[in-house]
Amino acid sequence: MSPYALSIIMSSLATGTMLTLASNHWFMAWMGLELNTLAIIPLMTKTHHPRATEAATKYFLMQALASAMILFSSTMNAWFMGEWEITNMSHPISTTILTIGLAMKLGIAPFHMWLPDVLQGLNLLTCLILSTWQKIAPMILMIQIYPQLNTNLLIVMAILSTTIGGWGGLNQTQLRKIMAYSSIAHLGWMTLVLCFMPSLSLLNLAVYMTMTTVMFLMFMNMMSTTINKMAMSWLKNPVMAASMMIVLMSLGGLPPTTGFMPKWLIIQEMTKQNLIAITTIIALSSLLSLFFYLRMSYSISLTTSPNISNTFSIWRQNNKNQMFLSMTIILSTLMLPITPTLINILN
Repeated sequence: MSPYALSIIMSSLATGTMLTLASNHWFMAWMGLELNTLAIIPLMTKTHHPRATEAATKYFLMQALASAMILFSSTMNAWFMGEWEITNMSHPISTTILTIGLAMKLGIAPFHMWLPDVLQGLNLLTCLILSTWQKIAPMILMIQIYPQLNTNLLIVMAILSTTIGGWGGLNQTQLRKIMAYSSIAHLGWMTLVLCFMPSLSLLNLAVYMTMTTVMFLMFMNMMSTTINKMAMSWLKNPVMAASMMIVLMSLGGLPPTTGFMPKWLIIQEMTKQNLIAITTIIALSSLLSLFFYLRMSYSISLTTSPNISNTFSIWRQNNKNQMFLSMTIILSTLMLPITPTLINILN
């Protein structure tokens, strides 16, 4: 792909998200979502392979259906209420349709089936964009309309997402599918607390995006797409392999890493809302995700590949992005001590 085309595509991605974030009218927000969808499809088909074409087709069909539901729900709300403003989504039927449409865009269960297959057919850079940047606009729309959302529907989708996200990743060996199920599980945590404390959903989204960015950058640096290839990372680059283990623990939510912070605050908030049973189910289902993170850590640290490559060759060849990667590793692992400050900000 030529640099000019790539710059136009990346600018369109940024413009679509910013247009959705800055708009107060449903039609402008829908236009931003459509611009996002149309901009990422050329990135998906950049590698001329049947898997990439299949992934782009599935993604386009699902996003088109979700966009049609969003436009239909906003038009229905304008017909009944006479309002096109995002914050005045008052009609219950249109709000339910809108919630389903946004859940399809994000990949929240039970509308998640497209996400693992689509990520598996893409290269790691496009997977990074799809797993992080493409989540911003739909999630911000859900946060903007959270007072009108159906709490019971969101709780059901949250329980399904955390359970399916943990259960589906157990038998996977492809890293892109594992990260897809990890995304589904994290979206379940964001959806759970959305109606009660939307600022916590925003915090969880920021932490998730940081940790996922770090993981995909490490995968690209180590050229790993399967667990077997990741098992060789200790011989290629011991420092990167050790950092990958810590970030995996952070994704699993183990203290004292950064990933423990949003789960801790969400469990605390749900306990204040007297939703003890739901909180227990969500916390137990996160153990499923923790299992496959631990399995990935085991394959990195406790298995030795019969490869005798030069240990530090890749580290010396790929040091131009090490500063950014080091900063993101710090953000994804060592931010737990600032939790009291974040609590004061969120309250």
